[in-house]
Amino acid sequence: MRTRRLAAALAGLLLCVPPVSALPNLEQDSILRDHLWREVTRRPRGRRPTVGLVLSGGSLRALAHSGVYSVLEDAGFPVDVVAGVSMGAVLGSAIASGMPGRRLARMTPNIGFRGASNYGAFSLFRLAFFDSPLSSEKTARWVDKVLNMPRFEDLKKPFACVAMDIKTGEQIVFREGPLGPAVRASMNLPGIFSPVEYRHRYLVDGGVVDFIPVDAARLIGADYVLASVTDLDYSQATIKSMLNTLEQVIDIRGALLAREQRKRANFLIEPKVTDIGYVETPKALELVAQGIITARRRLPAAQEDLILFSYPSLAADWLRRSKNP
Repeated sequence: MRTRRLAAALAGLLLCVPPVSALPNLEQDSILRDHLWREVTRRPRGRRPTVGLVLSGGSLRALAHSGVYSVLEDAGFPVDVVAGVSMGAVLGSAIASGMPGRRLARMTPNIGFRGASNYGAFSLFRLAFFDSPLSSEKTARWVDKVLNMPRFEDLKKPFACVAMDIKTGEQIVFREGPLGPAVRASMNLPGIFSPVEYRHRYLVDGGVVDFIPVDAARLIGADYVLASVTDLDYSQATIKSMLNTLEQVIDIRGALLAREQRKRANFLIEPKVTDIGYVETPKALELVAQGIITARRRLPAAQEDLILFSYPSLAADWLRRSKNP
């Protein structure tokens, strides 16, 4: 079925241009995809659909997004705008800064829960017995130091991230202004980190209200949205501590939101992440590997999906060129 659709798309394009001496074999998926893929990717933004990459929440499991992005980048898959939430916001800010996917994948062990907070035995003791939440201030410092791009306007690609006002329940979409506080607020897990006070608001993790921020990507210009989603079958999770209980509550909320939000994306890549807790940073590279494996498997289908979505603009471009040789 997909082969016939690609053949129809190619045939439609060829009708708009002068005859050529040699045509691709329409029965071979790879030839069709390669030919049309070149037609899509050689066009700059504006002459093809604007592609948005959306990175879901998922705490440490969201580190699989870096593996997904490295595969997309290697394949030349266009990413024009980026949106993320929670840990997806941290990774998304790095992608929007222009950081290569392979470098981001290598850095993932340093940007997990431990690297983003003042996590330690004493801080956990205070959290458990004195109701003293952890601080996520290290996240903002990481953004400022590693990316060296203090404002959204400094990024190479448009970027948006989502947080929630803990007092009103309102979803807050950041797309301009200081970058560090916005990313920090987006991954600021409620009940674990102190709310981020910013512009008279008290902000926590945006994954509570928007686990897959497709709408945020469309707000900054995305026509086509590819979403990398790392939620979990929470019914299989193991609860061993108070921290695990908080994780479970957040995971359930995220999974329920994701059921409906998946439908808003054009294409999904869903790494099969396992039950890995917030603080199991040594397993970060396992998550990256799973992102790579899943993305490589899904890449041909993603390319074909974008080709078919791009068909109207491709045909219009060919038609203009045939009229004005």
